[in-house]
Amino acid sequence: MDSRMLTEEELSSIRPGEAVTLATVLLVFTVAILAVVAYKLFSTDKGKAQLQGFKFEWGSLI
Repeated sequence: MDSRMLTEEELSSIRPGEAVTLATVLLVFTVAILAVVAYKLFSTDKGKAQLQGFKFEWGSLI
């Protein structure tokens, strides 16, 4: 593979940070979705969930 040095103009046109921005946006969406799911799970009177072999069930004690 041939390699060559970049010119000053090419070096100045490089804008880092796009991957960081994308990762931040994905992280914010993931946290928001998990917050909504957790709220829905814990705000119900009865429910059950199964996560990787663990079973959780809760219900009203009254």
